Amino acid sequence: MAEVLHHAVREARGRLDAVAAAVYLVDDQRDLRLALTGGSAPSLFTFPGRMALDGASATARAWATGKAAELIDPDPAGPEQEHVLPYPYTALSAPVATAGRRFGALTVLRLETKGAYRPAECEALEDIGHRLGRALDGLADDGADVAAGPTPMLVPPDAEVDTSVHTPDWGVLSVPGSAGMSMMFPLRRLAELLNRATTMDEVVAAAEYCVMSPLRAEAIVLVQEREGRLWVLGRSGDSAEMARTIHGSGVDDRTPAAAAFRGRPLYVTGEKSSAGGETGSGETRTNAYLPLKGDGQFVDLPFADRTRIVAVCCLSFSGDRRFPPEERAVLGMMAGLLGAAVERVALSAAQRGVAQFLQRFLLPSQLPDLPRLVTAARYRAADGTSKVGGDWFDVFEIADDCAVLIIGDVEGHAMESAAVMGQVRTAMASYAIEGHRPPALIERTGRVLAALGTGLTVTCCVVALDTSDGTAEVALAGHPAPLVRRRDGTLETLDAPANVPLGVPMAHTYQGREHTLQAGSVVMLYTNGLVATPTAGPEACAQALLGSGDRSASDLEDLADKVVSDLRSPEQRRDDAALLLARYDGARGKDEPRAAGLHIQRRDLRGVKATRKFVHDQLGSWGLQDMADAVELAASEIVTNALIHAGSDVDVRLRAFADHLRLEVRDSDANPPIPSPLSMAEDEIPEAEHGRGLLIVDAVADEWTSHPNGQGKTVSMKMSIPAP
Repeated sequence: MAEVLHHAVREARGRLDAVAAAVYLVDDQRDLRLALTGGSAPSLFTFPGRMALDGASATARAWATGKAAELIDPDPAGPEQEHVLPYPYTALSAPVATAGRRFGALTVLRLETKGAYRPAECEALEDIGHRLGRALDGLADDGADVAAGPTPMLVPPDAEVDTSVHTPDWGVLSVPGSAGMSMMFPLRRLAELLNRATTMDEVVAAAEYCVMSPLRAEAIVLVQEREGRLWVLGRSGDSAEMARTIHGSGVDDRTPAAAAFRGRPLYVTGEKSSAGGETGSGETRTNAYLPLKGDGQFVDLPFADRTRIVAVCCLSFSGDRRFPPEERAVLGMMAGLLGAAVERVALSAAQRGVAQFLQRFLLPSQLPDLPRLVTAARYRAADGTSKVGGDWFDVFEIADDCAVLIIGDVEGHAMESAAVMGQVRTAMASYAIEGHRPPALIERTGRVLAALGTGLTVTCCVVALDTSDGTAEVALAGHPAPLVRRRDGTLETLDAPANVPLGVPMAHTYQGREHTLQAGSVVMLYTNGLVATPTAGPEACAQALLGSGDRSASDLEDLADKVVSDLRSPEQRRDDAALLLARYDGARGKDEPRAAGLHIQRRDLRGVKATRKFVHDQLGSWGLQDMADAVELAASEIVTNALIHAGSDVDVRLRAFADHLRLEVRDSDANPPIPSPLSMAEDEIPEAEHGRGLLIVDAVADEWTSHPNGQGKTVSMKMSIPAP
């Protein structure tokens, strides 16, 4: 059967001057499957491996009607949509059948520049198809299995029918077919890289390596359409001007990128013409659309799924550049791979965004202000997953002299884990506020978990601290014990009975243990995701993290940043992690830290004015009037930035220590603010603030920083208090 199919394909290519031909046979699933294809690369790789019998392709229509059929575009091109087909070929198909049997169809491809097929050519292909049908009928009568194999048979061009055309910059000129086969390497490599891509940056990097570089393009930009406008997903190369022109433009604008979103690959050359339109090679002249950069050349490839255009890849070239059919065919196949990758990554990003929003919503919006207890918390989601984790932390002020610190971890990474975490956290909050001691708090929460009927287990650590004398009672439920760093730098473990996780039946009551903290001690509560490493035990790893901070004890936020930034191993990034730090000051009298806070609702136009008054009044009550002007200015700029860019509620906190003042502004946007010199071009750092606000903060503060937390970020500023 292979010889019979090969003979028909070879004859069809020769008689119709085709670059490739293929035979499709109907399988048991009532689909047309590719049995054999022959011709030059890359044209023979453009044949689909399987087609539905009721599809709109020429192959399916030829099988259904019993007559020759041409490939007809279901959405004819308009006057400004010059390129009609996804590949630079036209297709003609004829049935492979006899009077009593229908086997499939015979299809040929040839360059679209050769025009429509003549009636004589249709009759010639029908004649080849009928003769092939009779040959297959004879094989079937002899008992042969007339069906496509698991993979199609590929036949390269031969000396009698040489369909190979040399394309500049590809392959070896003296070797027929070398150019086409060379083009398949970046295509195969692109498929490998996109299969591993999980972020849009990785998709752009793959496109740069396998599309931009092999084609010697100067720049590449990936564009997506949302609500009638085009937005840049990623870019590389000398792409600043092109990205700036496209980003935010209308989908109906006269630009090549907008035209490509109508479904047509667009090849725009620098050749000028008063009429514009299409050249003989299928390329479009620049003046038919708004130029992006001089008389450069551009390729705009739409990425489509089954129903819509998901993105467009824009390539720019310098010099006199033409786009031969072989390159256009490869670009068409690359567009299909990139479209699937962009859709998958975008869907994954959307799912990850929903999961992260849910996680942030379930974590506490802010930690309470406690005069003798400074706290800082961090939550870091696991890498490479859109699932939510069950890690959480909490701090409750039970009375003026008592606080409860909680950290926990629900088994698994799924919506159920997050739901159970929310229920357990609510139960613990209720029992903590009622004043239950840590062992009783854990035991009662375990009963609630049992009543929920979930099969998940929960580990947790609860520390109740009396800030009047430093007494700390610790209770565990299968969780790592907290660590403490004394004022002199020594590290210890606040040991307590391990007990069993919540959700595991326990024969005895939960037990706790009391410890005494010295003034200046820093307590660290953490989850397993923070200390997962193959090189050291969990406790040793935790001690190394807590001991890594070399700043003063007052910079608890900096210590939290240092601990989280040290998570570099794949094991540490595979699980979500929570961290809760608390520094017990233990001071009374005039040396006791002073704290005050202000809450501003989102879009409150009076929020900045309220911030200035809050800072002025609070510093005046603390006897720090001389610092008021500078702190007011910095606070108003940071709050303005938060209200504009985060679009969320904003919390302002002032804390005065013996030698310095600390200002903290919290919002729900995890992206850090980026100050930029006023002379910097906007496209160099698109995320930059591009205003004077953070430049002012940088000028008046001794130091300032931004750090993420479970609900967004905190921008903090430190200023020294002048000596009396």
